[in-house]
Amino acid sequence: MQRKRAQESKAPKHSGPLRHVFPDRFLQYSDTTIVCRAGTRFSAVTSQTDFELVNARLALRTASWASVFYLITTDIIGPFNAPFGFSQVGYVPGVILYVIMGGIACYTGLIIWRLFCHLDSDKHPVKTYADLGERIFGKWFRHMCTVLQSLQLIIGVGTIILGNAQSVEQIATNKKICFSVAILIWALVGMVIGQIRSLKQYGWLASPAVWMNLFIIFVVMGVVAHSPPNYAAAKAAFGLSPGPVMTARFVGLPLFSKVNGIMQIVYAYGGAMIFPELMAEMRRPMDFWKAMCCAQLLIVTVYMLFGVFVYTFQGQFSMPLAYQGLSIYAWQTVGNAFSLMMGMIAAGLYGNIGIKVAYYEIIEGWFKGPPLMSTKGRIVWSFMVLIYWSLAFVIGSTIPQVQTISGFVAAIGIIHFTYTFPPLLLVGFQMQLDARQNDKGDTWWNISRWIRAFFYGKWYYKAFNSVLFLGSLAMAALGMYGTGEAIRATFASGAAATSFGCGVPV
Repeated sequence: MQRKRAQESKAPKHSGPLRHVFPDRFLQYSDTTIVCRAGTRFSAVTSQTDFELVNARLALRTASWASVFYLITTDIIGPFNAPFGFSQVGYVPGVILYVIMGGIACYTGLIIWRLFCHLDSDKHPVKTYADLGERIFGKWFRHMCTVLQSLQLIIGVGTIILGNAQSVEQIATNKKICFSVAILIWALVGMVIGQIRSLKQYGWLASPAVWMNLFIIFVVMGVVAHSPPNYAAAKAAFGLSPGPVMTARFVGLPLFSKVNGIMQIVYAYGGAMIFPELMAEMRRPMDFWKAMCCAQLLIVTVYMLFGVFVYTFQGQFSMPLAYQGLSIYAWQTVGNAFSLMMGMIAAGLYGNIGIKVAYYEIIEGWFKGPPLMSTKGRIVWSFMVLIYWSLAFVIGSTIPQVQTISGFVAAIGIIHFTYTFPPLLLVGFQMQLDARQNDKGDTWWNISRWIRAFFYGKWYYKAFNSVLFLGSLAMAALGMYGTGEAIRATFASGAAATSFGCGVPV
């Protein structure tokens, strides 16, 4: 066995975009070799310095699969925009989309998990989604992932503080606070919370946030069943006058409204973008599938049932944040108060990941700056937190519409990281592996290599993932059109608050 392993360790190294994968795949065992942590390969430790380096990296990986489950489901908008999503598409499309998109999101999450376990190593650790893209397609894909991920995260943070500002305005019934000032207050709070660098700390915070989410869901379901919709809030948000509640199996709204509704459903499955970051801080990344599958099951059942129930009682008056659609002030305040706490936890999580992406790419990558966990890294991190939350304030104040900005972030980011990129990455990974079989010395400039790469092995599996990639790409384009039109129509209606204004959209 010792001889066999030694021979395997001397296998020729692969060249090309996947050259980082295989040097660590076969480990030579000796007195100085350490093989650690399931899911990540650690190559031979040949000195005390290497040993300490490996231990230092392991010390930073402290999250369990249970804490990761709570982090994935720490979503302040996902469950509460479900009724609004149903109001835009109707019962039948809404249920079908929740189930199908949930199943595909689980499948693509398993793809990300599989690729992480294949590509992560001590020499070339996978810290972000962009790292996965670079391993397979090169630098250009890394830069594209970084840009999209940064946009999604910062718009997501802006959306959350926008929702928190609306909660404050509803709690203060006299609405004397200028709406832009309310957004600024939560941006300042985020600058303080954002000083936390480790996801482990957010894991402790995220655990109660999930239960608070469920508590608000049950409160909203109980209240809407015994009280009318919040007509005043619907008037401020949509320009709708009071009237009878109307529901339908299929809603006859304009195409862009239906597309915006679909993007609300897509928003519920937006956690895939941070899956690599979560696995990078887990003690056992091989256990990630447990957290991911449990989270997707919770989303597809609880979110969907909640959306159907509230839509049944509130119909076209369903608000983008369901607890703000309660007409009984006391219960509305309970929902808003809990959402303020959950919102800052979620915003802090997204901000933490977003700043880390920027730090790894810009500070460590471009400027060769200090490591994140160093003393100098602490100083740089603090300045980046201030800049990041300032930009989030600008986004929230520029487009003060939760119902459209959440759909927009789903179209430009969530749909790519959850549905478009995972099948593309898996096809690229498998094609590069299969192209090495019976290698004739050709390159990717030769059609023969493409044919061998695609049709060798399970070609039908590659074909399926290719179709899934193209379909997701088409939906993303449709989503950007629909949400863009929805933003324009909402501003044109005069019902929404103005950019950087004091008017309140609830």
